[in-house]
Amino acid sequence: MATITTTDTKMAETKTAPLTNVSASKPERLPTTVDKPTPYTFDLGYLTATDPNPLPSTSALLSQSFTQRNTTLQTIARDGAQSLLNTLLTTCTISSTPDGLVMALPRSITTLPRWKPLPKPKAPTKWELFARKKGIGKFGGNLKGGAALEDRKKNLVYDEESGEWVKKWGYKGKNKQAENEWLVELDDDKQQKEKDGVNPRAVTRQERVEKIKRQDRRQRNNERKSRKGGKAG
Repeated sequence: MATITTTDTKMAETKTAPLTNVSASKPERLPTTVDKPTPYTFDLGYLTATDPNPLPSTSALLSQSFTQRNTTLQTIARDGAQSLLNTLLTTCTISSTPDGLVMALPRSITTLPRWKPLPKPKAPTKWELFARKKGIGKFGGNLKGGAALEDRKKNLVYDEESGEWVKKWGYKGKNKQAENEWLVELDDDKQQKEKDGVNPRAVTRQERVEKIKRQDRRQRNNERKSRKGGKAG
């Protein structure tokens, strides 16, 4: 018959104690279903879930401790994220590619407001009003097809926004359009220069001027090479 000593009992307690601590330290498994009095509204194109249910009142939140208040807000945010994931997984198409799984999002349905109002059309100048009245220049009726229009288009480019033919270079040229835009696209280089205090619009103008200088240098080199070739002949 086996006998159990006090030493054996202590060893058994020592061995079982860590197992009890490990099981107690496991996080609680949260449910994947979310029940709300008023359902969420989703815009899956923007990965957005809107919760119409009101938050706890300010007095109720302030009556809680800091930890309890954080837990309450984290629970609400977690429910929204879980509900958004559930909707994505049940409504969107998931396909397998060599790079991994890809989920196709639907079109967004939320109309985002503009940060700035639509640009107003520029008022015509006195010359434009006079030219339109007299049929001069681009307002002339003799530029509808033919050699005159082709000759005029050599130094013009069609502007899709205004629906008119504009100059490629020079005063109000198409090559200066980026300098007059209200929104300037910034690449990594321009972002770094902006952090250093450089105006992005000035960078665009500087790039255009440098391009003109490079073209002039190329032209002079070509002329010099052609002169040398003529002398050699």
